Amino acid sequence: MTMIRSELIAKISEDNPHLFQRDVEKIVNTIFDEITEALAAGDRVELRGFGAFSVKQRDARVGRNPRTGEAVEVDEKHVPFFKTGKLLRDRLNGQED
Repeated sequence: MTMIRSELIAKISEDNPHLFQRDVEKIVNTIFDEITEALAAGDRVELRGFGAFSVKQRDARVGRNPRTGEAVEVDEKHVPFFKTGKLLRDRLNGQED
């Protein structure tokens, strides 16, 4: 099952009836925007118990065109990376405390 942003907002609104859905939407969007901006600046974002977002650098390399087999230069790039926290990992593996 996949949860999309609008479903996350709906679930949080449902669990917190004292909050307006538009306010929950602003909160969720702000959190995602802040994480995105921090990663774009090269910073690491850690959410204790959940995990840490960071950016990893992939070096330039020579790749292959899968259709022709021809060598192709692949530029250096930065990719987002997520490492799960211990509490999340334990919960996923059925080791809840």
